[in-house]
Amino acid sequence: MRDFFSGVGFFFQGIGWVAKHGRWWLFGLIPAVIAFAVYVVALIFLGKYAFEIADFATPFADSWSWRDTFRTIMGVIIFIGGLALAVITYAALTLAIGEPFYERLSGEADPLPDHEEKPWWRTLPRSIRDSLVTLVYVLAFTIPLFVLGFIPVIGQTVVPVIGAMVSGFFLSVELTTLALERRDLPRKARMALLRKNLPLTLGFGVPIFLLFLVPLVAVVAMPAAVAGAALMVRGRLAPR
Repeated sequence: MRDFFSGVGFFFQGIGWVAKHGRWWLFGLIPAVIAFAVYVVALIFLGKYAFEIADFATPFADSWSWRDTFRTIMGVIIFIGGLALAVITYAALTLAIGEPFYERLSGEADPLPDHEEKPWWRTLPRSIRDSLVTLVYVLAFTIPLFVLGFIPVIGQTVVPVIGAMVSGFFLSVELTTLALERRDLPRKARMALLRKNLPLTLGFGVPIFLLFLVPLVAVVAMPAAVAGAALMVRGRLAPR
């Protein structure tokens, strides 16, 4: 529990850091706003066509007397699933869009004097590849949890807690990528390090995941999350 609350504390340290460096907070808002706009458009599109997608995906229900009710439920599930996926992938897309922005912000919060900065166009393909691999892991966990969510009692109690922990872990994976890459740690080594420090990782990622469920809060908190991840790497995960 001490490590868990230490992880929470690093997020608050990130908030404190951007509060003292307002210019960098505004700097980090730019890609967060762009990613938010992309997701708003995508979710509006999904909301408009969710029920049509449900009709197309359930031809087997044509002869059912309660097909309209069933397809309405499926449309709602499709939209909720899209919303959950948006929350989980928001950090990855924001970091991909804002690679030059967040690389500089993370470097300011976690300066490494002997580190040689690489041009963003060289690191971007690797970042996108690593984010796609992380997304595969996320889906491998969240799709079964989404299905288990329909089980009475367990689906409304245990499954959301497990889902928040899984999402929080992978959110920490994304947010710590910049600081750990500056230490030349490849993806597998980064994942192993975060698993080794699981309570700390969850303490950092879970509260941020819960905050990111509130759309505008996700935009405002993104720079603080990146700064907090850099401070956590510097202070606990891979200190100099």
